[in-house]
Amino acid sequence: MNSILIIAGENSGEKYGADLVHQFKKIQPHANFFGIGGKHMAEEGVSLLFSIKDLAVIGIAEVVSHLPRIKKIFNRIKKETIKRQPVAAVLIDSPDFNLRLAKTLKKLSIPVLYYISPTVWAWRKGRLKTIKKTVEKMLLIFPFEENIYKENGIPAVYVGHPLKERVGISISKEEFFLKYRLDPQKILISLLPGSRRNEIKHHMPILVKGLQKIKKEFNVQFVLLQAENIDKIFLSNFIPPSFENMNVLTEDSYEAIAFSDVALSSCGTANLEAALLETPLISFYHISPLTFHLGIKFIKINNYSIVNILSEKKIIPELIQRHFSPENIFQETKKILYSEVVRSEMITHFKRIKDILGEEIASQNAAKELKRLISNKE
Repeated sequence: MNSILIIAGENSGEKYGADLVHQFKKIQPHANFFGIGGKHMAEEGVSLLFSIKDLAVIGIAEVVSHLPRIKKIFNRIKKETIKRQPVAAVLIDSPDFNLRLAKTLKKLSIPVLYYISPTVWAWRKGRLKTIKKTVEKMLLIFPFEENIYKENGIPAVYVGHPLKERVGISISKEEFFLKYRLDPQKILISLLPGSRRNEIKHHMPILVKGLQKIKKEFNVQFVLLQAENIDKIFLSNFIPPSFENMNVLTEDSYEAIAFSDVALSSCGTANLEAALLETPLISFYHISPLTFHLGIKFIKINNYSIVNILSEKKIIPELIQRHFSPENIFQETKKILYSEVVRSEMITHFKRIKDILGEEIASQNAAKELKRLISNKE
């Protein structure tokens, strides 16, 4: 069959894209995918024109400084699309890039399947107009999103959340502690500072100061989870000598979270991963003041973490911007470690989130939707 364009600009979306490709090739073994992704998509045979590292920027201030590079990537994708004439395109999250690309694909008469909705329920609801004009169908990963698209007359379906099929552990707690020479007598805290360089820059200095406060009161050890598209040398620049023995993990991330007493995580996919693994969690986020002040007036939600959004109440702490401070990190961690009630209430809500997401297998449903889209156009 002819080629299929697939674009993923972020760590989590790249994994979901790989799962989709894997499932689609069970239906169409000779399918040929090309586009933007990472190692997981490459392992599934996707011909990568660019890496997710090339699109991993956040915020208005950050995007502006990278515009020439982003424009170059966009033009190359457009050129290759015209040359290869794909039968369909799968665009995964990354709306700043993908919605602009969707407009181009519409002009080229290439049907678009959009996997993982932009957060139109949180901000920039105007994107729905672009989606309605350019996207053939939306594949949603949160049940509450269906009503939004239905009300706006946009074809959409909830396919399930792809993390439900990915999150799990493969070794025991004893094996994990032995593998990384961790002390079973000490409290374990996992650190998830983000998957973009700018997130590391904004988060790590404050996070480290918070950890120093935690160390003074608790018999504790830390594991730092290194995102796949973050360079180890770059990350090590933010780890002071007093933490030089800290384990920096590039694998076994789900085990690290699952066996931790607390997870300290930047807002994003990692929050939901911790919830699915039923690990008490503190969420945080800090961006440049310019980006924050330009964007805050457009935000239409009270909570930032998807865990709290799904629960429709604040069940985990959110340390956002000025609230993300060493003292607040320490105080919120202390509450969790000292209170069995706080921990058990969080875990009860995490179990409810699992029920809300249901048992749908997202990658299989997404692959079927792609096959249906292509069949309808043939």
